[in-house]
Amino acid sequence: MTRPESRADTDNDTGQAGPAEAAAPRIADQTPDEAATRAAFFEAFGGVRGMVETTVPGLVFVLSYTINRSINVSAIAALSVSAILAVSRLIQRDTLKHALSGVFGVAFGAVFAMISGDAKNFYLPGMLYTLGLGVAYVATALAGVPLLGLILGPVFRENLSWRTRNPGRKRAYVRASYVWGGILLAKSAITFPIYFWGDATQLGWLRVALGIPPFLVAVYFTWIVLVKAPAPIDVIAEWEERERREAAASE
Repeated sequence: MTRPESRADTDNDTGQAGPAEAAAPRIADQTPDEAATRAAFFEAFGGVRGMVETTVPGLVFVLSYTINRSINVSAIAALSVSAILAVSRLIQRDTLKHALSGVFGVAFGAVFAMISGDAKNFYLPGMLYTLGLGVAYVATALAGVPLLGLILGPVFRENLSWRTRNPGRKRAYVRASYVWGGILLAKSAITFPIYFWGDATQLGWLRVALGIPPFLVAVYFTWIVLVKAPAPIDVIAEWEERERREAAASE
């Protein structure tokens, strides 16, 4: 006879292990879900369109600066293109995260460049962000709380359940976070010397060249790691099912 499921076994919709789970962690279907992994990647990283939108403003800036050598004109052109791309997303009712993140990054760069009078500073905020993000990926992986898991957990509807209930998936997030951290730190190691010792045009074309390819490499290796990992535990579905049972019991 099947033992009735207790509340202690199902009260974990935030990824925290209850007493029963601590003794015998319940892991959901362990079949890797390629479709869910692919959909989550597009949701979290903005897909091909997101990659293009992060590259185009920088390309516009370096093209404009190469032609007219005007920091102000080039910065305004890049910011205008970024704003147009953001408005296009908003018109299509896309997420504000994807629509506005690029605008803020380009705006910071434009302000830095115009105030300092140095075209290279257009790229400095993005370079600092890349460096900081690379350090964060490595540091959180070392700490056992991989940043990639924090980013993708809500997208997969697993929240933080991978920390206590799905150890195989946690290991995958740790490995993938090391991949992201290593690629971003390598990118920083290439661009910062050009920032200090090269000129703005060299830095601009290098930034464009290092825009999409490293991102694709990181996504590819993350895909390889996660698609072989245990499937995520849908804690949202568990919570909804518990609510339905409680409502039925109360009736």
